[in-house]
Amino acid sequence: MTASDPKTDLHFYLQSARDALLWKLEGLSEYDIRRPLTPTGTNLLGLVKHATCAELGYLGDTFGRPSGEPGPWFGAGSEPNAHMWATADESSKYIVEHYRQAWAHADATIDALALETIGRVPWWPSGRDEVTLHHALVRVIADTHRHAGHADIVRELLDGAVGMNEGNTSMPPGDSAWWEDYRSRLERVAQEASRDA
Repeated sequence: MTASDPKTDLHFYLQSARDALLWKLEGLSEYDIRRPLTPTGTNLLGLVKHATCAELGYLGDTFGRPSGEPGPWFGAGSEPNAHMWATADESSKYIVEHYRQAWAHADATIDALALETIGRVPWWPSGRDEVTLHHALVRVIADTHRHAGHADIVRELLDGAVGMNEGNTSMPPGDSAWWEDYRSRLERVAQEASRDA
């Protein structure tokens, strides 16, 4: 086994989550990437918009490295949850490009600073707002992977597409009949367990 560099490892997992999140938009209509599919409005483009805010905040502002981009989606004066959905005037192309710009800005912070560098999270309570770059990076990785998982479920609800990325579904092989039988079996087990409880 070869030695690894912690920063390189962390960056690899961050990038894999970024890529997965954007992959979930591919091939869908403007309507489908914006459709709220949960009672709280979870939608694919909103997840990307949220991830943009997380990267700019935790891996930019926190370390005194603001992006210079206006932040109308989050903070004072913004509409509640504005960072979780895209308006009709915000094109998907704009949201995706803004996310890629946030990656570049975050990557520059990761490259420029040591993992032990201390930053201050502007929206955390004073006195409990200090974090290392390592901590902030792990937080953003966890958040992005969490939302990539949400995106996976939303995409499956839309058109049945699943997987971590284009080359890796990470699902057992099976045709639609196999999956229908599998799901029916799980439903029967859930009903049986409910009766026995």
